[in-house]
Amino acid sequence: MDTVKGLFKPKPTPQQQLREWQRRLRQECRNVDRQIRDVQREEKNVQKAIKEAAKRNDMASAKSLAKEIVQSRRAVTRLYENKAQLNSISMHLGELNATSKAVGHLAKSAEVMKLVNKLIKAPEMAVTMQEFSKEMTKAGVLEEMMNDTVDSALDSEDIEEEIEEEVDKVLTELAGETASQLPDAARKERLKQPSTSQAVDEEPIAEGADDEELDQIRARLANVRS
Repeated sequence: MDTVKGLFKPKPTPQQQLREWQRRLRQECRNVDRQIRDVQREEKNVQKAIKEAAKRNDMASAKSLAKEIVQSRRAVTRLYENKAQLNSISMHLGELNATSKAVGHLAKSAEVMKLVNKLIKAPEMAVTMQEFSKEMTKAGVLEEMMNDTVDSALDSEDIEEEIEEEVDKVLTELAGETASQLPDAARKERLKQPSTSQAVDEEPIAEGADDEELDQIRARLANVRS
């Protein structure tokens, strides 16, 4: 009997369809918030590992882990952008709701289409937004999607330059925290030493670092970013 009822389930009205999309968009925003918290929580573990590596004079591992933090912060920035675009889509759907009440059907929205196209290009949102685009196209809100929704690869050289700059900031930040915790006499002595960048170049890399533990930290961080 339930199966038969399901076959004759009434088609949702335009207003019901819009409310359902908005509900799912709010759920996606909550999912994004959870991803951000996961990345930021794991970042704290990586910062601890960087400090431990620095104590061992293992600056190669410290710099490698600092790159992981830079990439994680870039991922968090993208997630915040994704959330903002999801909220924008929900807002425009609310505007469409008012229009649909007047004309009795869902109208096409160039702004929604532009936002959906952007989110389809985001790796974190691609699958979800492809499903949304199919539903919205079928309902008449979007035009048929073009096959050019995949962005070209970013300039890897520019990314590397940005990472190097951010790595220096992270290492300087962590070095400053360490210096602030030293007794006054030790801090004054430290200020007489060469700059952080010079120290990094000159310090020897300690052998016997726990590579397996570092790999596990990198793997966990990559997992929460994906």
